[in-house]
Amino acid sequence: MAHSTNRAFEHLNLYFGDIHNHCDLSYGHGSLEDALANARMQLDFASVTIHAVWPDLPTDDPTLAYLVDYHRDGFTKAKASWNTYLSQMEHANSKGKFITFPSFEWHSITYGDYCVYYKQSADSPIIDAPDLPTLRTELQALDTPALLIPHHIGYKQGSRGINWREFTNDLSPVAEIFSFHGLSESSEGPYPYLHSMGPRHEHSTAQFGWEQGNVFGIIGSTDHHNAFPGSYGYGRMGVWADALTRDSLWDAIQTRRTYALTGDRITLAYAINDTLMGGVCSPDNDRAIDVSVTAGDSIDYIEVLHNNHIIHRENVLRQHGHQGPYKIYIEMGWGEQSEPFEWSIDVQIVNGRFLSIEPRLRGYSPTATPIDDHFVVNELVQLDDHHMQFSTRTRQNLSLHTASTEGFALEIEGTDDTVLTAIVNGAAQQLSIGDLRTGSRTFYTGGFVSPAICFHRAVPQVEYQHRFSMSHHHQSDNRDWYYVRVRQRNNQWAWGSPIWITGMKS
Repeated sequence: MAHSTNRAFEHLNLYFGDIHNHCDLSYGHGSLEDALANARMQLDFASVTIHAVWPDLPTDDPTLAYLVDYHRDGFTKAKASWNTYLSQMEHANSKGKFITFPSFEWHSITYGDYCVYYKQSADSPIIDAPDLPTLRTELQALDTPALLIPHHIGYKQGSRGINWREFTNDLSPVAEIFSFHGLSESSEGPYPYLHSMGPRHEHSTAQFGWEQGNVFGIIGSTDHHNAFPGSYGYGRMGVWADALTRDSLWDAIQTRRTYALTGDRITLAYAINDTLMGGVCSPDNDRAIDVSVTAGDSIDYIEVLHNNHIIHRENVLRQHGHQGPYKIYIEMGWGEQSEPFEWSIDVQIVNGRFLSIEPRLRGYSPTATPIDDHFVVNELVQLDDHHMQFSTRTRQNLSLHTASTEGFALEIEGTDDTVLTAIVNGAAQQLSIGDLRTGSRTFYTGGFVSPAICFHRAVPQVEYQHRFSMSHHHQSDNRDWYYVRVRQRNNQWAWGSPIWITGMKS
């Protein structure tokens, strides 16, 4: 749980989750128990989603017979395990500690893929609807509340991308714009689509959807297929809610107090004329915009967009000579070994204390075929505010652009004289914050191609926390919108749900 320095958010708490990921209950790997155990390591809430329905599965294309059989087998397995799955998800839900929502995925070439979420497990069926309007109608007829959230929207319509002509926000207050598939904010920018399903298409992006007059917020999810909700770097969501309960989280998603993240726990809060992220303002030509960010690392820039155009960029320059608190990311992995490498790390601090510890855990790559059945491999224990322990296993990086590293970030109250002593697999390494203020330090477990550990640069608070206010004057007869996005120097991002201003003629 996190809080904001933005006064408009003072009555709310920030929670992090991943509500779209998979395990072996349909097609995927790892048990539901493993997925939930991994989720609890670094998330406040989660849904483990069941692949279940594809009404327009391309059965008439003989070249795709393998794909048809693969999905049909998965759907059969999903339906057979559905009731057991609902019971397990209900049992895992713990008010104030860890929240779960049951869900299934409904695929469509014509309409795009959607995930169906239920507020509770009771009376929550898999609906084998032939089309999106029927699915929406049948969900609205249920006694249990449901949400219908589109994902990987950026593929071309007709190739499992979103069909904005058929979209409504009746059950779809938000859309997923980031996952392992990539980013669908627009057809440009970071994280292009590289999956075999194809590239991004402008008319399927979030920006295009907003231009068509649709009102929807945004989230990130991993779409992980190897029992690791919240896998670092592949998508998460932030939610501003009253409390860590199903009711509060559900209400926050319905009112679009959500934003999309890549991995780092970036606290993003902004308001316009005291209307919070996701809200709709009454008509006003003068807009007071207040933005507050507490990042996971050094902020590169914060941008304010109006009607999809950048109207302000707040650059946060690297600072010298500033004192803490500091954030230090400790990352381990690399190496040329073919077998997984086991890590045991004990960190103690002198002349300082831990303010927070943020796990940054990946697990198997989202679509890789696991080489063993070890899906729960991380353990992080904070013994007190001076001492923590971490164990994990890492594998070779899949490519020069796909990390398999594991790690955690320490927020430390300290000075240049604060000393970290790390016992790494029995070998002691000692560093001061003064050592790390200018850049990273690395240590190897053996030769130059052996697994290594990296203590990243100590980032002062002045670089990871930033707030600003600005005003914008705009007169329009039609509804317009603003949103904020954040880029860190480590290329972790956050994208906020828009705030709309009602037009004078609305």
